[in-house]
Amino acid sequence: MDDETNWFRRLQPTDRAEHRLVCFPHAGGAASYFLPVARALAPEVDVVGVQYPGRQDRRGEPGIEDIGELADRIHEIMRTWTYRPLTLFGHSMGAVVAFEVARRLRRDSPDLALHLFASGRRAPHLHGTELVHLRDDAGIAAEVRSLGGTESPLLEDPEVLAMILPALRSDYRAVETYRFAPDGPPPCPITVLTGDRDPHTTVDDARAWVRHSRDPFDIRVFPGGHFFLATSPAEVLVVLLGHFAGAQLNRSADRRSD
Repeated sequence: MDDETNWFRRLQPTDRAEHRLVCFPHAGGAASYFLPVARALAPEVDVVGVQYPGRQDRRGEPGIEDIGELADRIHEIMRTWTYRPLTLFGHSMGAVVAFEVARRLRRDSPDLALHLFASGRRAPHLHGTELVHLRDDAGIAAEVRSLGGTESPLLEDPEVLAMILPALRSDYRAVETYRFAPDGPPPCPITVLTGDRDPHTTVDDARAWVRHSRDPFDIRVFPGGHFFLATSPAEVLVVLLGHFAGAQLNRSADRRSD
């Protein structure tokens, strides 16, 4: 079995939290991308970042080029957790990985309190035509620069570029070859976050996640492009804080009814 400490980073460890937020990074991204979220939500929420192979301290490991395999490996560990409830947050490629993990968790535990935030990604059944993973190194770097991700400035350094590119290529291959396979009912309620100028996800593409959601479904549109998380961080945090405040009220009501 995979080592939990290899796959997950507790970004702001706390023993007081009643909620856990598990964050799934975008292509080329790392668990540390969500450190500002962890700092903002602690100590009420235990924020855990997923660390995919092929980056940062896992740079010596080969990347995983299949979303299903990636979800299987992550799920194999998460299914052993006794920590409940769970909220998953995935951005871009991470939204698809988080969705597939949610499906697996639901099959294990039909009554699990589970919620998914799908950010910066069209609905799983909508398949794009992007073939970034088939480009040469310069083409992949150009794509990342065009999206304005946090990795963009790093790509100007040839040594850093050489370290980042293998993970980027394997991640792009994984998400661009992913095909949704229907398998049972929607796993959980979904809140979709999207930028109003995302070049790869229209608002209609984002709204199509409703097909994969249990009630309630919600969509929030923010000003910005693909990485609106970086340009509208306060607004995104308001949505997350509202979610956890509502979850806390529900838990308190459940305790009173016991």
